[in-house]
Amino acid sequence: MFMDSFNKLFLKCFPTPSFLAARSFGLDISDESLKFVELVPTHYGMKIRRWGERAIPAGVIESGKIQNPERMEEILSKLRKEEGVRSVRVSLPEEQVYLFQLRLEKEGLTSVKEGIELVLEEHVPIQAEDAIFDYELVKEDAQSIEVQVATIPKNVIDNYLLIFEHSQIKVEAFELEAQAISRAVVKNDDMDTYMIVDFGKKRTGIFIVSSGIVMFTSTLDVGGVSLTNVIQKSFNVNFEEAEKMKLKYGLERNTENKEIFAVLLNSVSILRDEIVKHFLYWHTHKDEEGKNNPPIKKIIFCGGESNLTGLTDYISISMKSTVEMANVWVNIIDTENYIPEISFKQVLSFTTALGLALGNFKND
Repeated sequence: MFMDSFNKLFLKCFPTPSFLAARSFGLDISDESLKFVELVPTHYGMKIRRWGERAIPAGVIESGKIQNPERMEEILSKLRKEEGVRSVRVSLPEEQVYLFQLRLEKEGLTSVKEGIELVLEEHVPIQAEDAIFDYELVKEDAQSIEVQVATIPKNVIDNYLLIFEHSQIKVEAFELEAQAISRAVVKNDDMDTYMIVDFGKKRTGIFIVSSGIVMFTSTLDVGGVSLTNVIQKSFNVNFEEAEKMKLKYGLERNTENKEIFAVLLNSVSILRDEIVKHFLYWHTHKDEEGKNNPPIKKIIFCGGESNLTGLTDYISISMKSTVEMANVWVNIIDTENYIPEISFKQVLSFTTALGLALGNFKND
């Protein structure tokens, strides 16, 4: 602690020259876009030096699989030239990742990796030789080891590596989107259990994080665009006008917007029901030792569409649980001493990219 204080004071008096400062670049790739964030250390914490978004044309990536590598290489090469990107931490497509918990008996166990390989095909629809996996230790006792395993087809990783190689960008690490998000929104060393809802344009990710480990992930094909489409159809307006109506009125129940509230409620109820389903399953499901899972302390919303007025209040009241918007600055900067250039609402769209970039400044 004393050394940390000294280092901060030293940096304040003698800041690191910009060309020597360590930098970290996070790149969040989805079917529709790529979002990037560059973090640099300063005397008051970390600062977002650059951020932005690039559209990915339809059909280039589908469900996380690269269908048009040449076009994707063009997009990445342009990003490298325009933003000076040389190395990145990249999110893995959740749709292609298999996550499961495994208990290994220590007796006869040569190594954890070998133990996982031997039973991998019992848990995922991929042959062991065609899979790449990583694991995190959940708990250990004298007889056994419990691990959380993330698996992805080897060809998916190979295809991503190839387009980055052709684009002359080095990949420092691939990470689960859920792990990157949890790093951004859960305070360092917080071992409590949280449900994180990443409400995006076309899909929603629902994750459960406990003791800093992603224990569960699910993806739902409901997003902000589907809400806009419902308004567009119901009120016979174009998409742009429907989007404005959604942002203006949201889920606030009052006389002026009671019709929009009723229209949106049907779609938001689908999201609510999925959250409830996973929430209840987590609290009623027991582990292999017959013990209950730790209770979810709160539900945290992030993603650009989570800015919908009244959304978190509706979920909180409906579920009788604590629901709040993510504080993406919690592990990055003290906003009392420095106000970031990017707004709070805007930065929620970059939660994954922020978490990825933050990985270079945190020992997981």
